[in-house]
Amino acid sequence: MSRAVGDRAETLTCKYLQERSFEIIERNFYSRFGEIDIIAKKGDTLHFIEVKSGLDYERAVQNITPKKIGRILKTSEVYLKKHALTCNYQIDAVIVVDGVCEYLESITL
Repeated sequence: MSRAVGDRAETLTCKYLQERSFEIIERNFYSRFGEIDIIAKKGDTLHFIEVKSGLDYERAVQNITPKKIGRILKTSEVYLKKHALTCNYQIDAVIVVDGVCEYLESITL
């Protein structure tokens, strides 16, 4: 997937999340462990969101591997420490296929 396709999927996901009362805090946060596509807040919970797009749902969701989730978890811990945050948080994903977003809440290993 090209960077341009990924950027479009992330922009579409931000709009999708904002329509559902999420506040977008940051996009493309990097640490030495990896990247978090979108960091958003809803209520008192911080959401670290992985965006995956593809030609079909199955291919897109299969790209969320245990290794990828582990990197997101480590990067989220870096973010929390960097900003001295002690709050509820979770790791989520949004799958984008044909311009349609599907939100997967609390993905785990």
